Amino acid sequence: MSANFANAGAGNISQAVARLYDTYPFPPEPLLDKAPPGYNWRWHWQAAYGFCAGRKPAQDRVRILDAGCGTGVGTEYLVHLNPQAEVVGVDLSAGAIAVAEERCRRSGADRVTFHHLSLYDVEQIPGEFDLINCVGVLHHLPDPVRGIQALAPKLAPGGLMHIFVYADLGRWEIRLMQQAIGLLQGEQRGDYRDGVQVGRQVFAALPETNRLRQREQSRWSLENQRDECFADMYVHPQEIDYSIETLFELIDASGLSFIGFSNPQYWDLSRLLGSNPNLMQRASQLSERDRYRLTELLDPEITHYEFFLARPPLRHWDWTDDDVLGQARPERHPCLEGWPSRSLFNYDYQIVTLSDAEFAFMQSCDRAVDQTVAELLPQCGLDLAGVRSLQNRQLILLNPAADLARPQ
Repeated sequence: MSANFANAGAGNISQAVARLYDTYPFPPEPLLDKAPPGYNWRWHWQAAYGFCAGRKPAQDRVRILDAGCGTGVGTEYLVHLNPQAEVVGVDLSAGAIAVAEERCRRSGADRVTFHHLSLYDVEQIPGEFDLINCVGVLHHLPDPVRGIQALAPKLAPGGLMHIFVYADLGRWEIRLMQQAIGLLQGEQRGDYRDGVQVGRQVFAALPETNRLRQREQSRWSLENQRDECFADMYVHPQEIDYSIETLFELIDASGLSFIGFSNPQYWDLSRLLGSNPNLMQRASQLSERDRYRLTELLDPEITHYEFFLARPPLRHWDWTDDDVLGQARPERHPCLEGWPSRSLFNYDYQIVTLSDAEFAFMQSCDRAVDQTVAELLPQCGLDLAGVRSLQNRQLILLNPAADLARPQ
């Protein structure tokens, strides 16, 4: 774990962070007079619950907390993607909240209440939440453990917490540039506009072969054209980057259950070592956390961790029993782009191609929302294995029959 700008002092770090976001409200996405485009499935209650629990949630009238909402980019999505939810946004920066309120007003996201509040003081908001979204926040707190421990009691039993924090290995060049800018600023450190100016001058002066300049140009330069993004990346007064070891120390401190990373493809060791059965066998003997660590060591491009926690009891549904699966009611996944088509973007904006039978089954899901899997199969030419494949690929959601379903 590495903390930057440590000389700011723990006592005034929160004030420094608030001052940064008052100067450069973040994220700087444009305000629209309509709903934001597309979707982020992690902000869609049905999709997130389906990913974590393997089934459609029992209810959609839920409470959602956007913890560290900034200018309301995620908050706006949370409102529009969850039309039956009550949404609450919290942020330390009054300037960012002002933008968030205007953003949501203009796009018609009218089921949201904002609070100018530290994450540490979230207990002041009454009630519990079914989904807590905390993206890009904990790593900017002077005490992330205190932050996650403040959020955990606000999560309802069976509820989900979605978290995004920085990863150490993929941000090596960023940390070096942060420190270089700080040294060049000297006594002006903390003047964020000066920091942005100094940083841009450094990148322009560095040789084209310089590793820091190359990394910025290949990975970050497009988004960093905006000063708000450049400031958030390079002149932030507080940042803590994690490794797998320190990440799970944070998770364990929450007292919540780790459900999994939201990008499981990255954590699949077979993509790195699958060509060597001996190494795969050795890796299988490791603990789950050691396998995660091995993955990031072998592929150190990772810049952040995005994952779900849950407050027990959260049951994960087992669809291996043919009777249980046959009695389930299927629905098309709510986060698909390009439907109806055999070739479309899935929940993660990856292109998938459906077979004729899969396409026919998903069309039937739209036409007959109350029919079971067993009733739909004869109409489509798909078998139960095909239905399981659709569910595993997050192309459908399954709603179990209460009398037959067997949670594990």
